[in-house]
Amino acid sequence: MNSREIVLRTLKYSGPERLAASFPEPYWNDLLQTSYKLTGYDPVWQDVGPERQEYIDEWGNTWARLDRSSKGEVSKGVLSSWDRLDSLVLPDLANPRNFQGVAEACNENAGQRFVIGHLPGFPFNLARKLRRLDLFLMDILLERERVSALLQRIQDLLAQTIISYAASGVDAVMFPEDWGTQLGLMIRPAVWREVFKPGFVALCQTAHAHGVYVFMHSCGKITDIIPDLIEAGIDLLQFDQPQLHGIDTLSRFHGQITFWCPVDIQKTLQSGDPAAIEQEARDLVTKLGGPEGGFIGGYYSDIVSIGLDPSWQDIACRAFMRYGNYSQQA
Repeated sequence: MNSREIVLRTLKYSGPERLAASFPEPYWNDLLQTSYKLTGYDPVWQDVGPERQEYIDEWGNTWARLDRSSKGEVSKGVLSSWDRLDSLVLPDLANPRNFQGVAEACNENAGQRFVIGHLPGFPFNLARKLRRLDLFLMDILLERERVSALLQRIQDLLAQTIISYAASGVDAVMFPEDWGTQLGLMIRPAVWREVFKPGFVALCQTAHAHGVYVFMHSCGKITDIIPDLIEAGIDLLQFDQPQLHGIDTLSRFHGQITFWCPVDIQKTLQSGDPAAIEQEARDLVTKLGGPEGGFIGGYYSDIVSIGLDPSWQDIACRAFMRYGNYSQQA
C-alpha cells in the first residue's frame, strides 16, 4: 500500500494500514503539494522604508509587512472603489501554460504520493483581498449586489482553474479561507449560508465532476458551519487549532469528512509539555481517525513566525506514528 493509496483509503474510510501524514524527514510524508506558476510573474518583496516591505500580487493588491519572515497582509486592494468593478481584470490563472510544472510533478510522482494542487482561495478569500478585509465585511451587508457580481466572476475563474488542475493529474485541490476568529465565525452563519455557500457547492461539484477531491484550510472557530461544508462537498478540513473546536466536537463528524491537523499550535505545542503533546496526538488519531480512516497527521511548518520549538513537534510526530501504526494494532 503506497502513500497515495493510504491517503485515498483515509478519505474514503476504507481502512488505511497506517496513519496518513505530512511530516518532514526523517518521518513520513504521504502528500506531494504543488501549484500553478503564472508565466512572467515573480513577486519580490521591496524595501519601502527602514522596517516596511511591500509587493504587488498577481491580482494587483499591495501587500505589506513590518518584518522579513511573515506572509504580510493586504494594505491596499486593487478594487479600492466599487467604481472599478467593471474594468477589473482578473489574472489568467487557468491558462494551461501555468500548469506545465504541475503536470511534470504528477508525471514524476507516478502515482506514488497523493498530489494536492493549491488554489489561492475560494471566492471570499480573494474578494476580501481585492477590497481589503475591513471594507469587504461591510460590503457583505451594504453592497450585496456588487458583492454577488464579484464573487461570481471569481467563482467562474476558480472553476476553470480546478479543471486545469484536474487535466494536469492532481488528486485534490486545496484552498485557504480563514473564516473564523478565536470566538466564532466572522459573519452570522445565516449570512454565510445565503451569500457564500452556493459558491462552495458549485466549486465542489466542478471538482468532483473532474475526479478531484476538495481540501479546505481555515483558521479560527468555524464549528458552526462544519455541517454546511460537509453538505457543500468539502472532503477534508485542515485545522491548525483543533482544540479551538474541541476534539470531541470534531469527532462527531467521523465518517462524514476527513480532518488534517497538527497538535494544536497555540495551546498544546506551545506548552512544551511532552505528556500533553503526546496525549493530544493520541486523541487526534483515535477520535478523528483510527483504522477506518478519517484523519491525517499534520505538521506546522512556519515555526519561526509563531516561535515554535521544533523539538515539540518531534514529540508529536513520534506519537502520531506510534498510535497511527494500525497494522500492528490489528
